[in-house]
Amino acid sequence: MTSPIMSESEVRAAVEREMPGVRADLERLVRIPGIAFEGFDHSHVERSAEAVAELLRGCGLDVDIVRSGGQPAVLGRRAAPPGAPTVLLYAHHDVQPVGDRSLWESDPFEPVERDGRLYARGAADDKAGIMAHIAALRAYGDALPVGVVLFIEGEEEYGSDSLEQLLIEHRDEITSDVIVIADSGNWDIGVPALTTSLRGVVNCFVEVRTLDHAVHSGMFGGAVPDALTALVRLLSTLHDDAGDVAVEGLVGREGATVDYPEDRIRAEAGLADGVQFIGTGRITDRLWTKPAVAVLGIDAPSTSEAPNALVPAAKAKLNVRLAPGDDPKRAYAAIRAHLEKHAPWGAQVTVSLEHDGNPCVIDASGPMFDAARSAFRAAWDGTDPVDVGIGGSIPFIATFQEMFPDAAILVTGVEDPHARAHGPNESLHLGEFAKVCLAEALLLGNVAAARR
Repeated sequence: MTSPIMSESEVRAAVEREMPGVRADLERLVRIPGIAFEGFDHSHVERSAEAVAELLRGCGLDVDIVRSGGQPAVLGRRAAPPGAPTVLLYAHHDVQPVGDRSLWESDPFEPVERDGRLYARGAADDKAGIMAHIAALRAYGDALPVGVVLFIEGEEEYGSDSLEQLLIEHRDEITSDVIVIADSGNWDIGVPALTTSLRGVVNCFVEVRTLDHAVHSGMFGGAVPDALTALVRLLSTLHDDAGDVAVEGLVGREGATVDYPEDRIRAEAGLADGVQFIGTGRITDRLWTKPAVAVLGIDAPSTSEAPNALVPAAKAKLNVRLAPGDDPKRAYAAIRAHLEKHAPWGAQVTVSLEHDGNPCVIDASGPMFDAARSAFRAAWDGTDPVDVGIGGSIPFIATFQEMFPDAAILVTGVEDPHARAHGPNESLHLGEFAKVCLAEALLLGNVAAARR
């Protein structure tokens, strides 16, 4: 006979009971600087994986630390009760580098609460995602109504290079009816969301050369082009006068169902006074369903060290976000063709790919999505969740879609518009985090009830 599922009031009480311990364990996790990027001490990533494994074992899961040539992931399993579905819960334990520490108001790896937010690198992205899973498991204890597989990746911020191979190697262990990917965010404080589309990404380098070596700017300037000026002119061709991307062949479309008030995005982005938005159409289309191009960095002499000489070569790193429906390989070919075509003054242009990732669209209909929306509505005290797109990229979601076509994929998260993930002073809204934990616990019960 199937055991009864805990009532909503019982789940609420259980999550509330567990939150102090959940927060304490979150703070322990964020003190571990587990950065998977090259040049960092990867022993901290190992420590992070061990800490996550210990947390999962404490929830009664069978746990292994697994890898396939990359950083360690943590795989935990607990079998489903008879007739119940299995839910895969994903998050990642690695974090972004902190960047310029002088821009942080407190130590990035020592959690500090200010005004109801917990400040630390990884507090929102994505160690709170891990702890939301843990909170739900602890709330149910031995009465967990579904089977669970927890897959906690160790190199998501560095590109998930080994993830696909890990999924292939452990496919039989992780095949599930529902996949919950806790690596996105909510629409606003007080308004939950399901992410239903994400842009893809192409990161590439463009190098411009005009000279074999640097030459005197007074002797040759005016007739001989310098590479830095040529690079600037080339980069300016990537957008039209309105700020729309001008690369022929990139996909773009309209169709966002919610709008983003301009005053809100101006405040959340920290847009300087007088600076205008770029592009045309609805803000949400520009952010979610149209391509975007940004210059992330330029290799050239620094102003403090630059001599009066024409620069022979200059290099830029480009970040191109691809609209849902585009293909990264085809998009990269279009970008390269554009840059080569628009080379100014016959400058030599070399384009090289750093990495790419697929966009995705999720059909958020069916009983499991209904179960998620009901859980969110209850956790946020009657507020309906909204379906949102994300301008950022989580390319592995497309991999999950391809490998597990029958699974409902729910993309959730703990971030809010003020979380500043990847930036200085990243933070987690603690009140919203409690709602996220409750929502996930209710979701597991709803999924079990939907299967019955």
